[in-house]
Amino acid sequence: MQLSLLCKNSDDACDVNDTLQKMSTVDNEVNDTSICANCGKEGANNICNKCKMVKYCNAACKKKHRHKHKKDCEEHVRLADDRATKLHDEKLFRQPPPAEDCPICFLRIPSLASGRVYKTCCGKMICCGCCHAPVYDDQGNLVDNEKQNQCPFCRVIAPKSDEENIERLNKRMEANDAYAIQILGHFYNEGLDGLRQDRTKALELWHRAAELGYALAYCNISYSYHYGEGVEVDKKKANHYYELAAMKGDVTARRNLGIMEHNAGNYDRALKHYMIASRGGYSNSLKEVKELHSKGHATKEDYAHALRSYQEYLGEIKSVQRDKAAAARENYSYY
Repeated sequence: MQLSLLCKNSDDACDVNDTLQKMSTVDNEVNDTSICANCGKEGANNICNKCKMVKYCNAACKKKHRHKHKKDCEEHVRLADDRATKLHDEKLFRQPPPAEDCPICFLRIPSLASGRVYKTCCGKMICCGCCHAPVYDDQGNLVDNEKQNQCPFCRVIAPKSDEENIERLNKRMEANDAYAIQILGHFYNEGLDGLRQDRTKALELWHRAAELGYALAYCNISYSYHYGEGVEVDKKKANHYYELAAMKGDVTARRNLGIMEHNAGNYDRALKHYMIASRGGYSNSLKEVKELHSKGHATKEDYAHALRSYQEYLGEIKSVQRDKAAAARENYSYY
């Protein structure tokens, strides 16, 4: 059986390939003809439960060969774990795609929640600038107050009660709208807008929203496991869902992963998370890169790169109308 790993100009990856090739010929353990590693008979189908690389005629042959196979078995398992870790890290530390654009001004949606508004009428995520922009009629006259309170995308008047808002969210949920499902989960988790607090229900909704691709839902699932809200505390699961959220583009989850690695003394991994979070628009990550630099865990070039990345993000999201919105309402601050 031919064994190999992808080798992208990496000496470590090539070493792993060489080791696997050598191991594949030891004691006829790895073969395509199902030969028993103990007695050499063909037709073996009893596989080693640990490394999955060796076959035997039966349990007796497996037991008899155990002392000979133990060392190679452990090496197979170690190499498999190393390969899985490398593939996982390659995916984890990849810069996620940027957030979607506002459907009205076509500028990138800000990362901060205060920079965007979800509309339950049409299911659109709209930037704070477009939400704050005044509405004029065809003659250029400012329209009445009621029309000022309409959706800038579909022109439907905003809900006038919690009940109407929940009704709209339920309709969006029936259409498999991940944003609406995530928000309903939040309402159940906190007991908002007339809904009774039900953290089990919230977790169920977040899982559904996460399956539909909404990064924040993964982050909220992580919070639940981290703090034991609706489930037992499980830091391993919390970390798993933080990683899923980060890979989907949630900058808060990304920064949290950086902090955890930082606190554990894994400065190289922490730096990678902070750099990605900076490009994604999390300004505090700049301070954390600067702190790593001041303590000798990051270079001056690392900090300069993080600063440029954050400035690139600002260049993609800033606009005059968004600045006006932020100046008029504190909850519209978008960076």
